[in-house]
Amino acid sequence: MSLLSKLFPENLFPRKLSADAEQRLRLAQARAEEALIETHVDNALMFVDTLATDVGYERALDIYVRELAVPDPLASVIATRALVALGEALVPSVTAEGGADSVPMPAIRLDEAAARRRRA
Repeated sequence: MSLLSKLFPENLFPRKLSADAEQRLRLAQARAEEALIETHVDNALMFVDTLATDVGYERALDIYVRELAVPDPLASVIATRALVALGEALVPSVTAEGGADSVPMPAIRLDEAAARRRRA
C-alpha cells in the first residue's frame, strides 16, 4: 500500500457526486465564469480607454486578449461584450414613450405562446 493511499483513502474522496452536488457545482461554476468574464470586460474597457490616444479600440482589445493569453472562446465573449459596452454610447436609447427618435420595435408575444401551450 503506497503512502498516498494511506493518507488519502478512496472513501474520503468519492469519485461520483450526488445529483444535488453536481447541480450546485455547475451553478457555482457558472457564477464564477460570469464573474471572470465581467472582470475581463471591465479591465478590457479600461485598457481601451488607456490606449485610446495611441490605438483604436479594436486593436486595443486585440492587444488585451493577446497579452493576457485569453483562450479563444473566452476571448470572443470578452471582445463582444466590450464592443457592446462601447457601442451603447452610439446607439440612441429607446424611450418608453416612443419619442420621435426611437426605433419602433415589434411586440413580443411570449406570454401568448406560453398560454397556448398550457391550454393544449
